[in-house]
Amino acid sequence: MTEIKSVVADAKRIVVKVGSALLTNSGTGLNPKAISDLVEGLAALRKLGLEVILVSSGAIVEGVKRLGWDRRPTDVGQLQAAAAVGQMGLAQAYESEFEKRGVKTALILLTGAEISDRTRYLNARSALLTLLDLGVVPVINENDTVVTDEIKVGDNDTLGSVVTNLVEADVLVILTDQKGLFTSDPRKNPNAKFVDRARAGDPALERMAGGAASNFSKGGMITKVLAAKRAARTGASTVIVYGKEPQVLQRLATGETIGTELVCYQPRILARKAWIADHLNVHGAVVLDAGAARAIMNGNTSLLPVGVKEVRGNFERGDVIAVLSPEGEELAEGLAGYSSADALRIIGRHTEEIEGILGFMEQPELIHKDNLVITRD
Repeated sequence: MTEIKSVVADAKRIVVKVGSALLTNSGTGLNPKAISDLVEGLAALRKLGLEVILVSSGAIVEGVKRLGWDRRPTDVGQLQAAAAVGQMGLAQAYESEFEKRGVKTALILLTGAEISDRTRYLNARSALLTLLDLGVVPVINENDTVVTDEIKVGDNDTLGSVVTNLVEADVLVILTDQKGLFTSDPRKNPNAKFVDRARAGDPALERMAGGAASNFSKGGMITKVLAAKRAARTGASTVIVYGKEPQVLQRLATGETIGTELVCYQPRILARKAWIADHLNVHGAVVLDAGAARAIMNGNTSLLPVGVKEVRGNFERGDVIAVLSPEGEELAEGLAGYSSADALRIIGRHTEEIEGILGFMEQPELIHKDNLVITRD
């Protein structure tokens, strides 16, 4: 019987995401020993020839400590201030530890705006790939100082998957304060079984995942499962593993299977489609009839106006919109070929009727197949 190796063993480029619970002293500032151990593992991966990107939490917790507050605030302005102050400490801690090991680092702060705007997305991608070519380890966090709900990624599990897709990494490693994924919450159900390996994107995984894992992190197992699903869109597998396992990154890289591996079995998608799939906020939606829904799911086909029975929300030509089944379930996302106002006038009509109705025809399709990404398995 062939021994199963960790998906990290054959990786060339990996993204490592670490949560606040692993980096801080029970929510009271950064833990220097934890950061030193993490950097030791990342530096070891570099010596093995892997390209490494780190997505790190911890800035707000460190900022709260530096500002002398006894608890994490709820006021947005204070949270932004804590993030700004804490980023200094977080960057300083990583810079110091990486420098001891002869590794250069760079701090990059992202928001959803960099993901949604095509030009900024490509600029961010170019910068990251250049840093990797130079042998630098990028350290990434969400820019909580300026972020708003409209441009917020939301949590660093999601950010880790977005970065994975952005640089077309082979594996996303999520270091957490839990052993991995169980069939139900083991803190509540003693009969919960550990999931050592499953298919990324399997809907059953979302039913297994519970709530937030600790008082100091925004995410929980559900955000990790959803991050694995997102990362799989560009062909990346995900490992969810207890971050305090001794030499956990080194052991994964040498083939040892630790934690939960959510394996991607689908091929990579085109970079343009990866950008579409990574939009965190869609601008509207169209609802298909049953025939169009089957055609979209069964083949590489464009979405024509004749197969659409409803338009929801307000969007402009070029916006990313959701494509829904007759029951309202999301099937795909794509770039709208027409504004919502124009789409309302041509849905249910044949292509040859478009110009007569609108007085022009931007394109025959409501969404061209090259701008359409299937999001449902």
